[in-house]
Amino acid sequence: MTADAVTGTTVLVAAGAAAATLALVLLVLLVRSRRSGRDGQQQLLDRVSEMNTRIERMVRELSEALERAQEEGRRNRFLGELGASIDLDEVLSRTLEAGGAIPGVDAALVSIRNGVEKPMVATLGLSAEEAQRQAISGPPNGHAARAISIVYQYPPALEQVEELVHSGLAVPVPGEAAAVGFIAVYSRSPGHRFEEEMIRELEELAKRAGPAIENARRFREARKLADLDALTGLHNRRYFHETLAREVARAQRYGRRLALVVLDLDDFKAINDRIGHLAGDAVLAETAERVRDVVRSADVACRVGGDEFAVILPESSAEEADQLYRRLRGSVSSRPVGEAGRLFLSAGIAELLADDDPTRFFERADEALYRAKELGKGQVFEARAAGLSAAPDADASPRPGTANSP
Repeated sequence: MTADAVTGTTVLVAAGAAAATLALVLLVLLVRSRRSGRDGQQQLLDRVSEMNTRIERMVRELSEALERAQEEGRRNRFLGELGASIDLDEVLSRTLEAGGAIPGVDAALVSIRNGVEKPMVATLGLSAEEAQRQAISGPPNGHAARAISIVYQYPPALEQVEELVHSGLAVPVPGEAAAVGFIAVYSRSPGHRFEEEMIRELEELAKRAGPAIENARRFREARKLADLDALTGLHNRRYFHETLAREVARAQRYGRRLALVVLDLDDFKAINDRIGHLAGDAVLAETAERVRDVVRSADVACRVGGDEFAVILPESSAEEADQLYRRLRGSVSSRPVGEAGRLFLSAGIAELLADDDPTRFFERADEALYRAKELGKGQVFEARAAGLSAAPDADASPRPGTANSP
């Protein structure tokens, strides 16, 4: 049986005992009143009223105690679950739930430092606009503050607007060496103030959340490194196939478009033989940097092996994939790349068909790449239908305006 259930049972037992006691007292008073006449009946009524008031007060106090115990049980459950996950989003969500369970709290926010990038922010009970405006800063003297209390004063005309935040409390989230961010809670009640007891509760939450957040962040960073190709910094082959499978399933489920570009450097083996493998690696790294500069934020650029790259384009058509290829070709071929000089990219393009699975989708784009390479350097070929790879006019076709061969 849970702690909440035990507390609820205790309240019911106490209320039942009180009711039984009241019934017994009333029975005794009733017997006495019959013996005492009218004066006894009035005394009975007075006693009943007094007992009723006492019972109501006791039930109210028990109900409040039950509510506090349930809130405490929820907070303890959230605190206990903080270290049970290494998923950063889940850890932040549980931290917010624990903060939101503190009495008087209507909203919560967690902000975690993220290196040179913007802090990671998660919220509960705040709109996106409110979250952007909730800035917390320390004292002007630069010293670390134990807690920061905030009270917002509004013009009289706005005082009764229910959705306004009236007060807030923030404490730092401790890390191994320094604070990793802060937790803030907010109240929309005009008269609410965060007292010392609430500061201690929020500090306890931050103390437990800190190690869980750091562990989850390390796991995310390690997973991110595991998803990257060490030479180029693009996503690796494993991540490519995992993402392609996920995007194919999403596109087919919701009827969305999905395009794929598979490309490689023309004559790269000869370039490697001419300048050596170390210089060849530098060429691949610089080519990947130019690819990264061109692709959109929603696109997923990967190195799938050797000098072969791929870009997954969610919510995109073959025409948009062709436009991306032309931008990539222009970026790579417009100026020399290291010791290799001027390079050319050939590409195969495919748009997802209804009967494609991830493997067949990739194979169609890959087959189109080989068709493009048969045409010469800096060429692009589009796969048009499944199962017809031997017929260039049915399965795939060169797109107009390909690059000139050197």
